[in-house]
Amino acid sequence: MVRCGRSSPARSSHPANHNQQNTGGSRDGRVLLVDPKPKKGLASQFFDGVEKLIVKLMHGSKQPNQYLSGLFAPVDEETPPQPNLPVKGHLPEGLNGELLMVGPNPKFMPVAGYHWFDGDGMVHGLHIKDGNASYVSRYVRTSRLKQEEYFGGAKFVKIGDLEGLFGLSMASNTSLTYHHGKLLVHGEMDKLYVLKVLEDGDVQTLGVLDYDKQLEHPVTAHPKIDSFTGEMFTFGCHFTPPYCTYRVISKDGFMHDPMPITLSGPTLMHDFAITKNFNFVTGEPVLAFDATKKALFGILPRYSTDEHNIRWFELPSCFIFHNVNAWEDGDEVVLITCRIIKLDLHADPLLGKQNFEVGGNIKGIFNLEPGKFCGDTIFFSREPGMTSEEDDGYLIFFVYDENTGKSVVNVIDAKTMSSDPVAVVELPRRVTFGLHQFFLTEVSF
Repeated sequence: MVRCGRSSPARSSHPANHNQQNTGGSRDGRVLLVDPKPKKGLASQFFDGVEKLIVKLMHGSKQPNQYLSGLFAPVDEETPPQPNLPVKGHLPEGLNGELLMVGPNPKFMPVAGYHWFDGDGMVHGLHIKDGNASYVSRYVRTSRLKQEEYFGGAKFVKIGDLEGLFGLSMASNTSLTYHHGKLLVHGEMDKLYVLKVLEDGDVQTLGVLDYDKQLEHPVTAHPKIDSFTGEMFTFGCHFTPPYCTYRVISKDGFMHDPMPITLSGPTLMHDFAITKNFNFVTGEPVLAFDATKKALFGILPRYSTDEHNIRWFELPSCFIFHNVNAWEDGDEVVLITCRIIKLDLHADPLLGKQNFEVGGNIKGIFNLEPGKFCGDTIFFSREPGMTSEEDDGYLIFFVYDENTGKSVVNVIDAKTMSSDPVAVVELPRRVTFGLHQFFLTEVSF
């Protein structure tokens, strides 16, 4: 937990209802069709040959890649909508919409090295309507995917080819959000792609959203949407100064002018956090972790247009990938976050046993059987739109069974955490291990 004294202004420059025509920026405009024009020729053939030679010399024969096998193994093709899936138990009344999960799934086998974050984005959807369920899987049809389809193989440099993050490009495969009537799919270093869910649950890629060419940089895979104001807050990291750019998009899809956040060098800020008046930003290394350096935390007034309003704090060295929650407590801003630590397995080479008590206010535990794994869970209120206890609803999530190679979707009671699922939906094919999930309600189709 991090507690920092907040900067003095309780509110700053432009609130959600600010006169948009006086602040610069742009409305989101139309969704741009992705239609790349790659070229084949002698030069392309020449560089293909050079690439094969380099791969042979540098990589040679290696052990099977862990991100291309087991739970991570890609599925070989898309699946059109498969209706009337078997359901054990019953799908709750009112649970109408589509559970979506996006994750890496390379369409073409990598030429050389491969990292899990490299794969083309594939969206898996479980469509639920009046107690019935159907399944679909579709690629996010990015510019990179379309070009590699044209050439018939992997062409772009990937993170697995490099000792760093410079290959992490053009892969919308990480997370999903819904803002201003648009379902957005995010990748750490790609543009925003817009998806559409059809009435039968099928998923289409509509194109790229660039806010009338005002969004010229990649944005985080974890933007924050204020449920009270309807605004979306986001940022993008770059490999050139100022290294980070902060953006605010109104509930009407109006993108305000960028605010630079000048750092000492490139940063990997995967996530951030917001409160009513402030945002948390961090400065973290891209290529290698340096334990001798302090960790940087910045408190940014929500509507600031001047980076000098950021208050920076130095804390003991750490690396953060995701945050849990943030809020204001009097004159303090509180952040609960997840620190990644490195365990030294050789620090104490002695035989012995140590017991650690972990946890907190645990209400219950739902145990998956051995060999079964899940990722994100999505909470769905028992009575959407009604005021009730915060755990009065259901958790819905994909489950992967490495014993059988099959996948299901579980719906469990979030209040009781009973070991007996409310419903188990059997999927027609294996679903590869994904990253993040999202539930799109029926009214948003």
